[in-house]
Amino acid sequence: MTSFSKRTLLTVLAALPAAALVAPAAARADIEVNVNRGDVQPLPIAIPAFGGGQVGADIAGVISGNLQRSGLFRPLDPAGFVDRDLNIAVEPRFPAWQQINAQALINGQVTVVGARLQVAFRLWDVFAEKQLLGSEMASSPENWRRVAHKISDAVYERLTGEKGYFDTRVVFVAETGGRGSKTKRLAIMDQDGANPSYLTDGSTVIMTPRFSSNSQEITYMELRPEGSKIYLLNLETTRRESLGDFKGMVFAPRFSPDGSRVAFSVERAGNSDIFVMDLKNHATTRLTADPAIDTSPSFSPDGTKIAFNSDRSGSPQIYIMGADGSNPRRISFGQGRYTTPVWSPTGEFIAFTKQTGAEFHIGVMKPDGTDERILTSSYLDEGPAWAPNGRVLLFSREGGGGGSKLWSVDVTGRILQPMPYPGGASDPAWSPLLN
Repeated sequence: MTSFSKRTLLTVLAALPAAALVAPAAARADIEVNVNRGDVQPLPIAIPAFGGGQVGADIAGVISGNLQRSGLFRPLDPAGFVDRDLNIAVEPRFPAWQQINAQALINGQVTVVGARLQVAFRLWDVFAEKQLLGSEMASSPENWRRVAHKISDAVYERLTGEKGYFDTRVVFVAETGGRGSKTKRLAIMDQDGANPSYLTDGSTVIMTPRFSSNSQEITYMELRPEGSKIYLLNLETTRRESLGDFKGMVFAPRFSPDGSRVAFSVERAGNSDIFVMDLKNHATTRLTADPAIDTSPSFSPDGTKIAFNSDRSGSPQIYIMGADGSNPRRISFGQGRYTTPVWSPTGEFIAFTKQTGAEFHIGVMKPDGTDERILTSSYLDEGPAWAPNGRVLLFSREGGGGGSKLWSVDVTGRILQPMPYPGGASDPAWSPLLN
């Protein structure tokens, strides 16, 4: 991975006067974005091109795109900017930005010296006429997109009070070809759809890729005519390792929060149960032994519980049990069929796919089964995956004409949109924030 370094956010930029950069410790922003309101209006924010040539303009463009896709910010059209002489070392002319109703302003400067890219930026509350954030980041020039994502995360956190999710990657199944002849390859990209690459050649069918907690390892299922296997793939070394041979079909793998175990399902003679493997010694423990179909295990963030899908009550529903298989209990009781439970990184919700009649939905509920919310409805929505801050979900959507695409929705259900990746795609999984 390309080297990346930064100074701690909210520290003084060495090149700028301290008094100009540091806001009083007790000060709070007059502008705040309440992410928990379903009717929140996107905050108007101005993001002019950073000084420093084309790379400065490109960095500002990525920041603008990230914040706009969050649904919480409305980047203003640069054509309406009046103040075009911004200097990172000088306060902006606030009346010029108040005139176009910019609530917040981000300006910056990019410097490239040899193999070093240095980016300084400042976030301003326009109507309070004060700085909210100032930072300087350094990397190699080819790593400019990650710098833009880091800045996006810093701005998002300062204005919402929650961690951002922009400096992340998404692993998914890239699909090409028509019905009956689809090629399914393991693929990875930045969360904004940039830098897609393919990790398998398409000679086998890939399903359910999942990230580990360190972002460098993926587990996934590979389906061949002779059966299935679960693999671990190290993204840094490209080393691939099988979890071993099992009697029966193995599928639906997922890491424990600390990355030390993988839970998965094994199907034998029409019955499916959940197992867990210790990755240090490959010791495998069976967690369920019900004649029903038990599958789709997902650990709670503290690793003490597992949500899973079972039809032991007569139709697919969501259950929770201890991480050792103890005390299983049903938590879904609404109308319809519940599948693919996924515990949020914050522990607040469990996301799921739900089918009611001919419609499919992505929804969330609390781990005790209360506060069920349906976030989407379509011909086929399935396979939710959480952003690392527990605020946004990715999923795949298929129209009546066939062909899956990646979409995202926030936990209020208000911010629903297609993802930038243009090709067919399914089974997304979101990485933790990168280091």
